[in-house]
Amino acid sequence: MNFKIRHYLLTGLLVWLPMGVTVWLLTWLVGTMDGIFLAVLGALDAVVPGMHSLAESLRHMPGLGVILVAVVIYVTGLFVTNIFGQWWLRQWSKVITRIPVVNSIYSSVKQVADTLFSGSGNAFSKALLVQYPHQGSWTIAFLTGAPGGQVARHLPSECVSVYVPTTPNPTSGFFLIMPKANVVELDMTVDDALKYIISMGVVVPGGPDALPVKTEPAPSV
Repeated sequence: MNFKIRHYLLTGLLVWLPMGVTVWLLTWLVGTMDGIFLAVLGALDAVVPGMHSLAESLRHMPGLGVILVAVVIYVTGLFVTNIFGQWWLRQWSKVITRIPVVNSIYSSVKQVADTLFSGSGNAFSKALLVQYPHQGSWTIAFLTGAPGGQVARHLPSECVSVYVPTTPNPTSGFFLIMPKANVVELDMTVDDALKYIISMGVVVPGGPDALPVKTEPAPSV
């Protein structure tokens, strides 16, 4: 009897848990966009006279922030794809880069965003198998590029830059520089690797019918 009750509880949990996590993430996203929208409304209300009544009426419309933020992002992308928009973007970047402190933050975030979202970038293009945090302990990592500049000059051999995500939250992790000979390139997509990490190894890449690869025991020294 106790076994059946536990079985039914686990079965119901497996049905509701993915839905609950999905709803929680969507709620967080909507709340973030609404927060941005409310901040913009507050700034307009403080700067533009006569905006108070309009701001108050828009403030209580749920979901409006998501729509307006999405529209602003789309219109911005449409604007900067032409020559005139590119010129304005360069002028804006010049102004931002002249502000102390803001210059460092803006430049760093822009470089990371350009690398991650550019179609020609190599960031997160390959899933790797690396030994971390010590020899004999393996985990999945993502290729982010190759070291350059002063860092590359001080490295003894050809190395690669990798990102080792934590589980079950892959948005936090560790940046490592490892010898290229010490990483194993996996024949799986980045999406499959992320599912494997988030599920803590429960969701096997290739589906439930995928069989583990048999490895030969290491030769004794």
